[in-house]
Amino acid sequence: MAYPESVLYAPFASVRPPIMSVSSASDAAPASPVRWAWQPLPPRQPAEPLARAWLAAQLGASAERLPLQRDGRGRPRLQPPWADWDCNWSHSGEALAVALGRDVEVGIDLERLRPRARALELAARFFAAEEVAWLHQAPSAAVRDHAFLRLWCAKEAVLKAHGHGLAFGLHRLRFADGGGALRLVACDPALGRPADWRLVELRPAPEYLGALAWRARAGV
Repeated sequence: MAYPESVLYAPFASVRPPIMSVSSASDAAPASPVRWAWQPLPPRQPAEPLARAWLAAQLGASAERLPLQRDGRGRPRLQPPWADWDCNWSHSGEALAVALGRDVEVGIDLERLRPRARALELAARFFAAEEVAWLHQAPSAAVRDHAFLRLWCAKEAVLKAHGHGLAFGLHRLRFADGGGALRLVACDPALGRPADWRLVELRPAPEYLGALAWRARAGV
C-alpha cells in the first residue's frame, strides 16, 4: 500500500513541537488549513493533557487556560477566542495523534497494527458491501487486515470530524481504493457531499496507521 509523500509527520516532545502540515499538491494550490502531529504516549498516561499542551502551543496559549470543552457527544470543542479553530485527537497503543485546523471540521484517527482475526466479520456487519468485497480480494490475511484498518481509520476520521463519531454508523459512508489512496465515494446526505471531504492517510510509525479528514466549516 502506498502513502502520499505530501504527508509530513514526526514525533513531538518539546513544549512547542514542530507543526506537521498537510502539503498542497502543487505550489499553486492554497496551503492546507490543517496541521497535525504525533508523539509517544507513555503507559497509563492520559491523552488529553498532552493533546491540550500541543494545541495550546500551536495557538500561543496557556495549556491550563485553553478554552477547550466537550460537547454533548463528548467531542472536544475550542471556545472563544479560538472558536474558529477545530481540533481532534486519537490515541492507540503507546501513541497519540492530534490535529488542528482553522475554519474546518477536522477528525483524526490512529490505530496500532496488529492481527485482526474478526476483520471480515466486523466488515460484514459495519462496512458497505463494496468494501467487504474489496477485503475478500486480499491475497493474504496480513494484506486484508491492513486494508481493513485503512478503511476503519478513514471512516472514523470523517465521523469524528462530523461530530457524531462511530454512533453515526460506519455503513453510512463508503470508500474506494484508487491508485493506493482511499477516497470517499458515497455517504449519507447528513455528511454532505463526498467531494466536500479531504482525506489523507497517515503512517506516523511502522506499527501505526491513521487517517486525517476535514471539510470546510459551513458558511466559510
